[in-house]
Amino acid sequence: TTGPTSTDPETGKPYGLSFPVVTVEDMVEVQAALLDSLGIARLLAVAGGSMGGMQALAWARLHPERVTTCLAIATTWRLAAQAIAFNEVGRTAILGDPAFKFGNYYEFGVPRHGLAVARMIGHITYLSDESMHEKFGRRLRDRDGHAFDFVTEFEVESYLAYQGKRFTERFDANTYLYMTKAMDYFDLSAGADSLADALAGTPVRFLAMSFSSDWLFPTYESLELVDALRAVGAEVSFAEIRSPYGHDAFLLEPEAQYAFIEPFLARALDEVRGATASEVER
Repeated sequence: TTGPTSTDPETGKPYGLSFPVVTVEDMVEVQAALLDSLGIARLLAVAGGSMGGMQALAWARLHPERVTTCLAIATTWRLAAQAIAFNEVGRTAILGDPAFKFGNYYEFGVPRHGLAVARMIGHITYLSDESMHEKFGRRLRDRDGHAFDFVTEFEVESYLAYQGKRFTERFDANTYLYMTKAMDYFDLSAGADSLADALAGTPVRFLAMSFSSDWLFPTYESLELVDALRAVGAEVSFAEIRSPYGHDAFLLEPEAQYAFIEPFLARALDEVRGATASEVER
């Protein structure tokens, strides 16, 4: 919708850093307003992976009366210190790029170096030790021995450089700052005494899914959510999928996810149809 790349009507230029910092909850409220404008009162499911999973959880807390099921995949109920730390290093790389120009770079060119470094850092957190060992090991790129110089030598270095460069061609640096900050602020228990207290009385049915090698949003964080839901009597299913692909597994293991998602949604749909049929008969 609207963000730092949008045009400020008062200046005729992109908002840049004058755009207000937003939260995951703000994103959900915009989505809710869109549904209102479309005349959609209720959703069968809200689902998402990673930051999308945060939005799904926020939907379940902010608008439980509008949500039948919530699928929280490879996500967390609040961002941990380690994840915040990685985000901060990425933001520092962007902010420290001379081409960033305090966020007013649009007419001069993208702060490519800072944004590329931020992406390289982030991309490391999406992988796993096992997947990096299998994909790259210590293999050298286009050479038989070490150069004893500071050129790119290892395949993993080349891969990260490629990912960073490609990212600068399709993503906005200011937007990266805003999205990572929104993730940093996310805490489903905010304003409540505990996570369980925040979810007490929810009618939403949950499916939480994690991946065994995901160290960005590890399984224990999903289990904290599951335990809180069970403590308040909410209906929740949980699955940990064995995968070597780290956080990226939620993008690379669709079939393994379908095995849990399909029956979960099928049951919800059957119940909604049954309830609708009963209302019609009355």
